Amino acid sequence: MGQFRFLTAGESHGKGLIALVEGMVAGLSLEAEYINKELKRRQQGYGRGPRMEIEEDKVEIISGLRYGLTIGSPIALLIPNRDWQNWWEVMSTAPPERQAETVTCPRPGHADLAGVTKYGLKDIRPIIERASARETAARVAAGAIAKRFLEEFGIAIHSHTTAIGHVSYEPFTSCHSEAEKRPKNLAQDKLHEAISINWQQVEASPVRCADSEVEKKMIAAIDEAKANGDTLGGIFEVIATGVPIGLGSYVHWDRRLDSKITQAIMSINAVKGVEIGSGFALAKLKGSQAHDVIEPNSPPVSAEHFPSSSLRGASATNQSLSWRHATNRAGGIEGGTSNGEDIVVRAAVKPIATLANPLPSIDLRSGEIAKAHYERSDVCVVPAAGVIAEAMLAIVLADACLEKFGGDNLKETLANYHNYQLSIGKD
Repeated sequence: MGQFRFLTAGESHGKGLIALVEGMVAGLSLEAEYINKELKRRQQGYGRGPRMEIEEDKVEIISGLRYGLTIGSPIALLIPNRDWQNWWEVMSTAPPERQAETVTCPRPGHADLAGVTKYGLKDIRPIIERASARETAARVAAGAIAKRFLEEFGIAIHSHTTAIGHVSYEPFTSCHSEAEKRPKNLAQDKLHEAISINWQQVEASPVRCADSEVEKKMIAAIDEAKANGDTLGGIFEVIATGVPIGLGSYVHWDRRLDSKITQAIMSINAVKGVEIGSGFALAKLKGSQAHDVIEPNSPPVSAEHFPSSSLRGASATNQSLSWRHATNRAGGIEGGTSNGEDIVVRAAVKPIATLANPLPSIDLRSGEIAKAHYERSDVCVVPAAGVIAEAMLAIVLADACLEKFGGDNLKETLANYHNYQLSIGKD
């Protein structure tokens, strides 16, 4: 059983959001500003709604740290909601002098109808508040702690947008072979230029896209949807580099690393599909085409040429092993266990269910046909969803590292990690 876990609390327009993180070792250097940078990344992205103009998410660390170091006890995080001042009567925790107007027209595609029925409520407001993606700010805060921990192992996690609506592109990633993705007549010493992802460019992009021309088309698609009172979904990809071989296990269903990752990513609001590596594309291939050939480890191009998810197969963590994978269609996981390659996860995000031009619904109070409830919302959240997925992947990998290497203090955990590296022939 893993050791890193977290819980969140809070409503979208309540006083604030809380994350309680348990299982982090003592001795990890951590600052609020590190978490705040991740929170800011989540708030950005073209297509976000006016709520992001109100909030300025910043965390207050309540417990679990002393003098900038974790102390092994639960870490409590608070993210205040600035918009609370406009909603304190509607979201009062005490009985109010007068009740706010009830919401009775559920939004198709949202948790409204199922939630109000499940909990036996007559007002959809409580469902709107907790089912809101606002809760993911607390997840990103918890994930930032996991990210900081993973840095000690040389593990980095990035995300980028590959599709918004009908606009998409196929980036060069490690789930494709050179034969499939390498441009014809591309010189070997120029190969890295075609297959590396410029993460600085991604971070600077308003839609987190690595292709500037595709970025323009994505922005235009979002503008068109907004003008029509509509919303857009899309696809993001998350890549973890530097992941050691041996995380997770094949021995039980609930210890498989890929099952934990897919659950974590699928739990993000509006995500309706998750794949690892080449995923669904493998269903179209023959076995001789689908699997990653194992070969002697003599990469033709220096590892420094591959700063991101690459086509070469062998990741930077595998350079001292006697073997490598020629490709990475498995996305870094085989048999529920990390195989030393980059972990590549892709997810489909459906369009936001809250529409400025609402869909038909039913008024639960009168039983009559009515337009679905509407309040301010985003037009597209795919870029932000990628950042949230980084946090969720970091949480799963941090848990897997603690399960594999143990320890109550960071020095102890890292010593165990380095001993493991030596035991498999590298350091």
